[in-house]
Amino acid sequence: MNPAPAVAADPVVAWLLEPDNPGVRWQCLRTLLGQPDTAAEVAEARAAIAQRGVVPAILAAQNPDGSWVEPKAFYTDKYCGTVWQLLILAELGASGDDPRVRRAGEFLLAHSQDPDTGGFSVQARARGGGGLPSMVIPCLTGNLAWAMQVLGFYGDPRIDRALDWLATYLRFDDGDTAPPDDFRYVQFEVCYGRHSCFMGVVKGLKALAQVPPAQRTPAMRATIAAGCEYMLLHHVHKRSHAPEHVAKPGWTHLGFPRMYQSDVLEVLMILQDLGCDDPRMDDALDVVRRARQPDGRWLLADTFNGKFVVDIERKGAPSKWVTLRALQVLQRADAARRSRSDGRAGTKPAAAQPVPGPLPS
Repeated sequence: MNPAPAVAADPVVAWLLEPDNPGVRWQCLRTLLGQPDTAAEVAEARAAIAQRGVVPAILAAQNPDGSWVEPKAFYTDKYCGTVWQLLILAELGASGDDPRVRRAGEFLLAHSQDPDTGGFSVQARARGGGGLPSMVIPCLTGNLAWAMQVLGFYGDPRIDRALDWLATYLRFDDGDTAPPDDFRYVQFEVCYGRHSCFMGVVKGLKALAQVPPAQRTPAMRATIAAGCEYMLLHHVHKRSHAPEHVAKPGWTHLGFPRMYQSDVLEVLMILQDLGCDDPRMDDALDVVRRARQPDGRWLLADTFNGKFVVDIERKGAPSKWVTLRALQVLQRADAARRSRSDGRAGTKPAAAQPVPGPLPS
């Protein structure tokens, strides 16, 4: 894909391409400007991620066993534990070829993944290794299944089992139904009550979106279709039964990285990754458009800074990460609109149609 000259010459894009944030530069070259991974400029930007900025600072704080801070608190130490560092590394574009990144993934597979089901748990077993089965939750499983794929574990049988867990146990109850009494995780009211947790759905879809379409099992495809429809039914961030009301007001404050939380920008990216082009996304797209500043950039409106091992950008200031993702989402929305106007796309929700692979992460 060759970028339009106007995109390549945009001063905001030039700002994103500055060398101070190599992760943003790398992703901007690949997504907004469409350069292939083989391009020298892309390879140089990817290599720089490990050399300067947040990624080397995070890796410098790693324990020898692949964990961070207190190994047993890999999840509960928010947001300095091992789970959260792995998610941040994946978001920033760290390389899975780095042995330190690999050690972090192996640590979580050994301590968080339930060996019986493949789901990821917030607590390790006291004996026998692996995650405690009774503490497996969907948002964590989705987050780690996504991060592991991005960081080079795609195709690993252990990650395949996590993806199968998502296809088996994600639910999309909307206040009218609830899991049956014999449901394996019925004790998690917050995740699986009469209204399924948005975060579990979003992070599960995020993980499944990373699986190439040709490799998705029938169960994965069914889960993706149901999950997309669930989010579209809610117009991304609204009440399904009263769409004039915002169900997730916090999701209108754009941030990065989102950790177990989310916002309309992340959800839109995931839905687009899964091929969705639906008018029920328009309200969320308008939230993104309205957040654009007069200079064409977006601010970091929400952050967990102060709780991280290394802070990422500054709250209230222009954010390269939010700006990059907002431009990606709006670029794809505009392309989808042009396709519709040219008669190249139908009007059915794209969740029920063949879906393309995700943008590079």
